[in-house]
Amino acid sequence: MNEDKELKIVGKSIPRLDGLEKVTGQAVYGFDLKMPGMLYVKVLRSPLPHARILNLDVSRAEKLPGVKAVITAKSQPMHLYGTDIKDTYFLAVDKVRYVGEPVAAVAAVSQDIAEEAVSLIQVDYEELPGLFDGGQAMQPAAPLIHEELAGYRHGPTIRVIPGSNVLNHFKLRHGDVEVGFKQADFILEHTFSSQKAQHCYMEPHAGIAQVDPAGKITLWTTTQAPCRIRSEMAEAFNLPLNKVRLITTYCGGGFGGKTSAKVEMIAAALAMKTAGRPVKMTFTREEEFIASTTRHPAQVTVKTGVKKDGTLTAREVKVVWDTGAYSEKGEGVSRNAGIVAAGAYVIPHVKIDSYCVYTNKCNAGPYRGFGDPQVTWAVEQHTDIIAEKLGHDPLELRLKNGYQEGSLSDTGETLYSVSLRDTLEEAGRAIGWGQPKSGRNRGRGIACAHKMTNTRTSSAAVVMMNEDGTVEVLSSAVDEGQGSKTALAQIVAEELQLPVESISFATPDTDITPFDFGSVSSRITFHMGNALRLACKEAKERLFELTAERLEASPGDIELIEGRVRIKGSPEKGLTLEQLFLPSEHHTMKRGYVLGRGSFTSDDEWWDVETAQSKKPTAYWMYCAHGAEVFVDDETGEVDILNLAAAHDVGKAINPSNCQAQIQGCLGFGISGALMEDMVYEGGKIVNPSFMDYLIPTSTDLPPFTIIILELPHKDGPYGAKGLADAGVCPTAAAIANAVYDAVGVRISDSPITPEKVLRALRDKKNRSAHNKQ
Repeated sequence: MNEDKELKIVGKSIPRLDGLEKVTGQAVYGFDLKMPGMLYVKVLRSPLPHARILNLDVSRAEKLPGVKAVITAKSQPMHLYGTDIKDTYFLAVDKVRYVGEPVAAVAAVSQDIAEEAVSLIQVDYEELPGLFDGGQAMQPAAPLIHEELAGYRHGPTIRVIPGSNVLNHFKLRHGDVEVGFKQADFILEHTFSSQKAQHCYMEPHAGIAQVDPAGKITLWTTTQAPCRIRSEMAEAFNLPLNKVRLITTYCGGGFGGKTSAKVEMIAAALAMKTAGRPVKMTFTREEEFIASTTRHPAQVTVKTGVKKDGTLTAREVKVVWDTGAYSEKGEGVSRNAGIVAAGAYVIPHVKIDSYCVYTNKCNAGPYRGFGDPQVTWAVEQHTDIIAEKLGHDPLELRLKNGYQEGSLSDTGETLYSVSLRDTLEEAGRAIGWGQPKSGRNRGRGIACAHKMTNTRTSSAAVVMMNEDGTVEVLSSAVDEGQGSKTALAQIVAEELQLPVESISFATPDTDITPFDFGSVSSRITFHMGNALRLACKEAKERLFELTAERLEASPGDIELIEGRVRIKGSPEKGLTLEQLFLPSEHHTMKRGYVLGRGSFTSDDEWWDVETAQSKKPTAYWMYCAHGAEVFVDDETGEVDILNLAAAHDVGKAINPSNCQAQIQGCLGFGISGALMEDMVYEGGKIVNPSFMDYLIPTSTDLPPFTIIILELPHKDGPYGAKGLADAGVCPTAAAIANAVYDAVGVRISDSPITPEKVLRALRDKKNRSAHNKQ
């Protein structure tokens, strides 16, 4: 959907449309929102990771003055809901499965009263054995966390293993790995693990629910995916969709963590019992750690066959994803990340088994990169180990085997719009690859990644051209801080040849704005951008019909240039949009506005459940490479990043400065996951659920960044654009790990790379060296 023409607005680094509102504090977030007569919610959460509920007594809480409602699983009907697997109730039924699971909830006139009421609720538990590791939970004798798993409704691509804790087994089969291993000169196998991590968005989950006399629920909430949460709400309460309305506030960061309901259902259930009063629920920071979603911990084993010249012949990958107590889109992570688990390399024989496993920890779910960073952490370190074994340069080994235009992927797709080689070369050049090092304990590392977007998703939009020439966009796409509103406005402005300042967006509201799958999976620019182009096309067709009627010409002879409709070749014969809508001598009716509608669904195809083979498993692929230069202090174990380079192909940069900022944010994520973040558990309970003990980087912890934007237009993208955000975090940690090894010769296979782990590895290395000399 690209045209070769000079672009006036797309491709320019214009300021963010919401920038002034945010920096002046005028933007209203869910956390800020208040309403007259509002009630406050507090939740009683399970103190145990796995236990049967024997008795639950809320009578004392109900009698406390100021308490307006108390709910439990037995106080109102509840229905199972979920994205691909229907396995979740919003309050615990019969048993709890993780520390922090909601058991009961209170609505009161103040937060203090609600907290006191929660303390009065009595619960008797029978503790059950807990499982806190995915590998442990996969064992045949492991106790079942969901005894009803075989009976849960699930999507057609999900492979549940009944009688186990495996809720999805994703399989990819390409060629025959046994044949490939026989063709190899060397076979190498390594296992890597990655940690559980929190999203750490600045604004916690927050929402207000109100129910009208007809039983319609209205929610004002901070979310990335209003249409998805509306569906979950309707499913959980067994309501038609038109009985649930989601209105978004500004969203103070999400990164995948605000894609499913967290506060909305409990607030709505309490609102049903409080005679139309608005009910607000807000997570504390501790609740974000214990009761929200996290990144999936993963254990990845990679086995590769390779010839002496560096040609890869076979790769077998096993991934175990610890998804926590409920599915929370974990099945999607195991599937999408499973597709890329062999890396962005041409390998004739590939076997991948990706297991999503229940454990007794809080739910893991969508988190920037959607599982790709965890498998890239493993595969890209494994690639460096292969290079060292063969005596090859790590960058050259990647260039030799990496995907190129026309390569056949692991799913059998013939790839196009492939820029992996360019990103590798640019990232290597930016960190001085191959140049002499400037001091001791300095090292360079490189890693690459490819990332898909979610398969078969849709976006719809309406553009409304007003009588003064301004345009209102109706779209359910949420700008959670990534700048999508600005990029989309640039697309609309380019299509309609209007200044960006004349474009405004209605607040996403499921009663008013049309369907969008969500601000997830780096899809908004591509999917919503295409929907808006189609909407603008329809609006222009209607404009040309109206203009042709006024100018006594054919619609095909009309063009729109800089806010003016005119006859092609006769620029003096035309009207401004304002003139077009006003009455004239022969046209006395004043027209209000012109509507254009657009809907876009990607044309990718689902893969075979047994082999994951598909000619087009995703709408587009994102390619990137990161390079890191580090100094490692061998006395403290600290890793100092001297330079971090990121080369990304974005198809077409709709707003280059936005792309730069997006990648910078991703690099911060990558550094944090590589060196700092780690949710520490003891007996199923997190011991560091606050920013006092859970480390994330500040601005002073970030190194110099070198960001390279590559543009290889995608044939289906709006003006050639592709997605960007999720890919930006995928190779960072692996590049840093490879640089650490290059600096001091120790490889950290379990993230994060902490000073303690580095010192321990250096000590072990020294002891091995001394032993070998004896």
